[in-house]
Amino acid sequence: MPAAGTSTKSDERRRAIVAAAVECFAQKGFYGTTTHEIADWVGVSQPYLYRLYPNKEALFAAVVDHVSVVMTDTLVAHSPAPGAAGPGPEAALDAARDAYAALVADRNILRFLMHANCAVGEPLVAQAVRRCYAKQVDTVRQLLGDDDAVRRWFGAGMLDNVVAVLGLADIDEPWAHVLANQ
Repeated sequence: MPAAGTSTKSDERRRAIVAAAVECFAQKGFYGTTTHEIADWVGVSQPYLYRLYPNKEALFAAVVDHVSVVMTDTLVAHSPAPGAAGPGPEAALDAARDAYAALVADRNILRFLMHANCAVGEPLVAQAVRRCYAKQVDTVRQLLGDDDAVRRWFGAGMLDNVVAVLGLADIDEPWAHVLANQ
């Protein structure tokens, strides 16, 4: 009999737990979410969840790693094909921003990422968040070409986060128009 957490069924449940954890942590953050809530969402027992993840911090770090892969895959999928005549630097930055905007249109991803940044006081979470940023820096550097473009993308992304999470595109106020670039 395979060890706990190594079967195909365990892999499916692990994916279901990670998906549920994104939803739960996006709503209440690391500190406000219980593993019992996540287990209930998936329909597994809390002891089973702990067989797969030794503690909430390890689960949260695994979710950060998952979201990092989703972010990377989204950015790469929206980039020009290798060997194709690439767009200019500003067009490439706009394409990367559009890819990120498509990703965070799922507000749970955006909220989860914000909560992840807030939970870096937990050592495993801090390591996972740093891995996520490192991966995004490497990916964006490959797509956009240089460190200055990476900094511009991250700066624009932070503004995009504020616009998305506050729903500024739907607010008819001058200050909202400025931030949403409307």
